[in-house]
Amino acid sequence: TGKSRNDQVATDFKMWVKEKLHEIIKKIKKIQKTIIKKSEENINVIMPGFTHLQNAQPILFSHYLLSFFEMIQRDKTRAIQLIKNLNECPLGSGALAGTNFFEIDRFFIAKQLGFEKPTENSIDSVSDRDYVVEFLTILSLLSVHFSKISEDFIIWASGAFEFIKFPDSLCTGSSIMPQKKNPDPLEFLRGNSGSSFGNLFSMLTILKGLPLSYFKDMQEDKRLVFNSYDLLNYSIRVLIDILNNFSPNKKRMLELAGEGFILSTDLADYLVEKYNMPFRKAYLITAKIVNLAESKNLGFNELSIKELKRIAPNLDENVLKVFNLR
Repeated sequence: TGKSRNDQVATDFKMWVKEKLHEIIKKIKKIQKTIIKKSEENINVIMPGFTHLQNAQPILFSHYLLSFFEMIQRDKTRAIQLIKNLNECPLGSGALAGTNFFEIDRFFIAKQLGFEKPTENSIDSVSDRDYVVEFLTILSLLSVHFSKISEDFIIWASGAFEFIKFPDSLCTGSSIMPQKKNPDPLEFLRGNSGSSFGNLFSMLTILKGLPLSYFKDMQEDKRLVFNSYDLLNYSIRVLIDILNNFSPNKKRMLELAGEGFILSTDLADYLVEKYNMPFRKAYLITAKIVNLAESKNLGFNELSIKELKRIAPNLDENVLKVFNLR
């Protein structure tokens, strides 16, 4: 009495989404704890930082790992905000026009079901699926971040880099090449993002052409949301397994961090600070030193102060400290 399928389902689905958001927040915290643990284990491991996949500046591997923490921290914040957005209860809106004859207490119902208050407009209540789009957006952004982590790890595990290694339990073999250890779980995570995006786009497409108020098209929301949530749940389990069990190749990371004149920015900054010169001038001097080292097939730390003085006569031996990677 005093209910329609329309407001009943809208209420149930809001409650389901809210419950799952609390679960997602708990799982994000679990991933973050795993990231912190792995970062602490590798607190002083040096690696090259990349832009455009080119050696850019030296960084700590722990700092790199904690960038993942920040990505999913934003996802957690979005989930917390969506829970707040779900605090209005549609029940009592009827099919679209409320209940004309029954004296129901919508405020009581809302409180009993864990909402702060009833919704204000019955037409909007049964047609609103904004929270579904927001939920799918959060799942899609988590998928983006999982995919970015996966992409990096796939590259780092390749023979060209050899930055990280996985146990056999996290790899699969080739059908014809006995030596292969493919990072298939990571490729699974990367591939899952496409399905998540597709579900979000499908929901937006369904909603964009609907007049008010309720239409059967909207029942597709359950299929899309359940599918995205199931994919995310499985992805989280896989990601935690990967983060717990990979091992960094510290020697290789340090080795590659010493290549590609990765301390060039440090040298330019040193010239600015030490000699009070404009950065543009320090940049040009550093570029000339890089060219000199390249022409001699030497690294920065292999250049003598005499060679450096040919380009910048004011330099003293203190500049050589800049070339110490640690």
